Amino acid sequence: MIQAEEFVEAARNIGFEWYAGVPCSFLTPFINYVINDEKLTYISSANEGDALATAAGAAIAGKPAVVMMQNSGLGNAINPLTSLAYIFRIPLLLICTLRGDRLLHDEPQHELMGQITDKLLETISVPWEFFPTAAAEIEPVLQRATTYMQQQRRPYALIMRKGTVAPHALSSSIPHRGDSDRIIKSFFADNQQRVSRYQALTRIVELTEEKNTVVIATTGFTGRELFANSDRANHLYMVGSMGCASSLGLGLSLARPDLKVVVIDGDGAALMRMGNFATIGAYGNCNLIHILLDNEAHDSTGAQATVSANVSFAKIAEACGYGITFAGDDIKLLDALFAADSNTRPKFAHLKIRSGTLKDLPRPNLSPEAVLQRFISHVASLGIQNSKFKIQN
Repeated sequence: MIQAEEFVEAARNIGFEWYAGVPCSFLTPFINYVINDEKLTYISSANEGDALATAAGAAIAGKPAVVMMQNSGLGNAINPLTSLAYIFRIPLLLICTLRGDRLLHDEPQHELMGQITDKLLETISVPWEFFPTAAAEIEPVLQRATTYMQQQRRPYALIMRKGTVAPHALSSSIPHRGDSDRIIKSFFADNQQRVSRYQALTRIVELTEEKNTVVIATTGFTGRELFANSDRANHLYMVGSMGCASSLGLGLSLARPDLKVVVIDGDGAALMRMGNFATIGAYGNCNLIHILLDNEAHDSTGAQATVSANVSFAKIAEACGYGITFAGDDIKLLDALFAADSNTRPKFAHLKIRSGTLKDLPRPNLSPEAVLQRFISHVASLGIQNSKFKIQN
C-alpha cells in the first residue's frame, strides 16, 4: 500500500498537474488528495468519455494529464480512446480501477468487466501495468509510462486494485460558483429561410482571429465544411469522438486562459453528451465560446432526424451555469455572441440552420495526426509552454 501523496508528488515532479475523472471507491484517497491541493487541477466530469476528452484538451495545451475512472466506466471512454486519443496521438495517463477482480468477492455488476479490463485495453492498443503498491515502485512505473507516452504519443494505463492507496481525508471541495445574472437572448427572424451551415461557418471564421483564437469543429460535415471554407492552423477538425468537442474545448480553455476557444457543436453530438453542459457551467471561463449549429438531423449519415426540435439548448446552458446564452435562427446572433460580456463564465449560442451540405464536399487533405501537430504548434506559438514533456514530433 502507498500513500496518495507519494504517487501524486512523484507525478507532479515530471509535469502531471492536471486530473479529470469519475470517482470510484478505490480512487477515493487519490482523488481526495488531488482536490485538497489548490495547485493541482481536478475536473469532475459527467462521464468517463468526457473526462478523457477534457484531459486531451489540456494535453494539447501542453499540460500532461491524468484520467481516473472505475473500470465499469471504461466502456464510456472507448470512443474517445479509439477515435480521439489514438488517431490524433494524444498521450494521456489512465488510472483505471479493477472492480470485479478475480481475487476478490465483488458486486455482480462488476463481474464481467473485472474479467476483461486488461484484455479490453489490449484490444484498443492501450498498454497497461498494475498501479504501484509500494513506494519503491512508483518512479519506475511512471518512467515506463512517460517513456511510452513520449515515444508513441498515445495513452498508457495503470490498473489499480483495491486497497492500493491508504485512506486520505477530504478537506476541500469543488467550489460552488453560485448564481449569476444569466441572460437568454432571442434572435428569431420570422418567415426567413434558415441559413446554411456553410454560411454560419463563414461568419464564425470572419469573427475569429488566428493570433488569439482557436476553433474546434465537431465531427461530420461541420469539420469538413470548415476545412472547405478556410483551412487554418488554428482549426482542429474532430473526425471521431462524437460529442467530445465541447469537453476537449473545456480542457484546452482552462489550460490556456489567454486564448479564446470556440467550439462548434452539432445537435446530434450535443445530445449524445449533454452532461458536459453541466461540467462547462461549473468549470468553464469566459474564454470558452460554445456554438451549437442545429439542423435537427444527423446530416452526414442521411439526414435522419434528431430530437432537437423539442429541446431548448439555450435554457439548458443557462440552467447549467453558462454566463450568457443566445437562441435563434438569425445569423446576427453570432455577432452578438462574440461581442457579449459574460463576466467570468462561458458563452453559448444555439443557432438553427437548414440541413444539407456542399456538393462534392472535400475531406481534410491532412491526416488527423498532422492536423493536430499543426494545431499544437500554433497554440504553442501563442504562449510559453512549461510542460516537462511534449506531445509533438
